[in-house]
Amino acid sequence: MNEKERPIGVFDSGVGGISVLKELYKVMPQEDYIYFGDSRNAPYGTKPLEEIRKLTISNVQQLLSQGAKGIVVACNTATAAAVRILRGMYPSLPLVGIEPAIKPAALQPGHPVVLVMATPMTIQGDKYRKLVSRYETEAEIIGLPCPGLMEYVESGKTSGDELLAFLERLLSPYRNKIDSIVLGCTHYPFVRKAIEGLVGERVRIFDGGNGTAREMCRRLSEADLRTTRTGIGTVFFENSLATEEEIELSRALFQKN
Repeated sequence: MNEKERPIGVFDSGVGGISVLKELYKVMPQEDYIYFGDSRNAPYGTKPLEEIRKLTISNVQQLLSQGAKGIVVACNTATAAAVRILRGMYPSLPLVGIEPAIKPAALQPGHPVVLVMATPMTIQGDKYRKLVSRYETEAEIIGLPCPGLMEYVESGKTSGDELLAFLERLLSPYRNKIDSIVLGCTHYPFVRKAIEGLVGERVRIFDGGNGTAREMCRRLSEADLRTTRTGIGTVFFENSLATEEEIELSRALFQKN
């Protein structure tokens, strides 16, 4: 196969990275995609660092063995744990990770108060701390670990009373104190509407999906690896659980508005 016509590989610890896949598809609809979700080992955000690294490297290598011409690590936890190592292993590969969208949230006028919702591992990581230190003079940045939230998305629960009660417990201490929320896990955009309903229109919500998609587009263009097709590309879903239910959930989330 012509190198330019090979698919883009997208990897996440589960189905959350489909929020990034949707942005990639908006930016580059002509490309083919393979999405691999490691739901059997989810969540990554509560695992030891070395285990996250091993899982991430192994799953990226699987996508490369299937012919991926570029890789998007669509998981904040996996990015923080392994992207630097992967770049050392594959220096010529277009490889993009994702990080919490703290920059645009912090650079709003008036020294805003920014709440970063993320997995415990993301908030404990060096990458997150360095990102916060870069913008802590511009904004008050509060990290909020959210263990358990991604599991709602993994089980297909993106609305409903149980989810709302869970989010209420997380967010009620901050509701009248914050100007914006950063969704620092790729699962969380799927519960964005529920979060918006709790915090109101005054609070702006940011996630890093679109910036990640535009960065992959730029890197593929630099490497002269953009497809020459003019039609719409294909999206192929795989999951380590290997059940039809998991693939159906993946397709449903991809179609979700």
